[in-house]
Amino acid sequence: MTASPPDARLARLRGRLERADQAHLLRFYDELSDDERSRLLDQIEAIDWETIPDLVRTIVLHPPDSGDLGTLEPAPYLPKDAEGQWDKDAARHEGERLLRQGRVACFTVAGGQGTRLGYDGPKGCFPAGPVTGKSLFAIFAEGILGTQRKFGGLVPWYIMTSPLNDEATRAFFREHEFFGLDPDQVRFFPQGVMPSFDAKTGKILLAHKHEVATNPDGHGGAFRALVESGATQDMRTRGVEHISYFQVDNPLVRVCDPVFLGLHASSEASSGEMSSKMLPKRDPDERVGVFCLRNGRVAMIEYSDLPEHLARRRNPDGSLAFGAGNPAIHALSVDFVERVHRDPAMALPFHRAVKKVPCVDLESGERIEPAAPNGVKLERFVFDALPLAHRSLILETERVEEFGPIKNAEGEDSPASSARLQSERAARWLESVGVRVPRRPDGSVDATIEISPLTAMGPEDLADRTDLPREIERGARVAL
Repeated sequence: MTASPPDARLARLRGRLERADQAHLLRFYDELSDDERSRLLDQIEAIDWETIPDLVRTIVLHPPDSGDLGTLEPAPYLPKDAEGQWDKDAARHEGERLLRQGRVACFTVAGGQGTRLGYDGPKGCFPAGPVTGKSLFAIFAEGILGTQRKFGGLVPWYIMTSPLNDEATRAFFREHEFFGLDPDQVRFFPQGVMPSFDAKTGKILLAHKHEVATNPDGHGGAFRALVESGATQDMRTRGVEHISYFQVDNPLVRVCDPVFLGLHASSEASSGEMSSKMLPKRDPDERVGVFCLRNGRVAMIEYSDLPEHLARRRNPDGSLAFGAGNPAIHALSVDFVERVHRDPAMALPFHRAVKKVPCVDLESGERIEPAAPNGVKLERFVFDALPLAHRSLILETERVEEFGPIKNAEGEDSPASSARLQSERAARWLESVGVRVPRRPDGSVDATIEISPLTAMGPEDLADRTDLPREIERGARVAL
């Protein structure tokens, strides 16, 4: 007698699970409703079972030794002030040409939630404007609108969400009428997921009897998501050649920097494949990755992996030798993104993180909220593509101009620290055109100032404005 299609599917998937030594995922199958069974089988079917045994053996149960980093040297970079070392005007001209012709798209990694900030919702919805309370998404949207108005070309925006916040993100854009953008130029897609593993046994965990425990596959999953969602094909249809990459937590980012894009696209130092911005680390202990030459190739080393003696090494002028911090601002070519995804030899490595993962006890069927880390999550990181580029250009930037992330509720990289940086940048721009800005004895700005990208994307955009105040009052809150 021929098996019915549902039975045939179950038998086929059970065989895959048994070969991968993960048949326990069907432990409670007989207890499930038809809908729950279908959802569980859909999840199981989506997992790449050919790779699971090797991942368990080489990473989950036996974490790679990060001690052997090979030969490390400081990465070369272009200083932010050209001073004859590179042609800034030529780079700007090329970047502006790309923007006028619609050759650039924005891409935002926005899968995170605002949990660490005490905010219930996608992090991109968090109010980041120090005066207006505009959300991070609104600030980026204004940057895209400002770019389009200045250069004339359309800048499509691709936003990588997560399964957890995808619908809430879409609803937020609909609620705010896409912040003035044409809905057709904004495209959302969730990043992929990986199963979460038991740290002791290597068995994939069940979040519920009918649900495999999963975690987002990291920002390195962007290569797969961009291609498999159809985003890169959409870019090609629109004539887009280069992608401006930034993460959702940084309201100071220049969403389309003509100078950076021009350098990336035209310089022999980058081959137009993958370029990055860097900023000098505040101190050796700042928790940002560092650009290095690893065995002669540009790479990014996590702050926790950089040996102590290298992290504290100083140049003759007192600056950190390994001080090229990573603000997660990149430029990528569409060709490079597709090649990284499709060429097995360019597959990005997985990184292992041990975390608390709520799961179902296989004996009792009860859900467990672990008191200590019990699970292994595997993620890929976008910066691991750097050594895969034929060459990789790095451009220095300044923290106050481009990096004021909102990651923590208090302290460094918090809403308060970001607001101070946003005010300082606005003050500098205003002072450059003659506006008097109050400052405290220590030089900090004695006001809260916010400049929308629709008003200016740089101090040069303020030069001809006649509606600016002559002076900012002490303690004032000013939005321009």
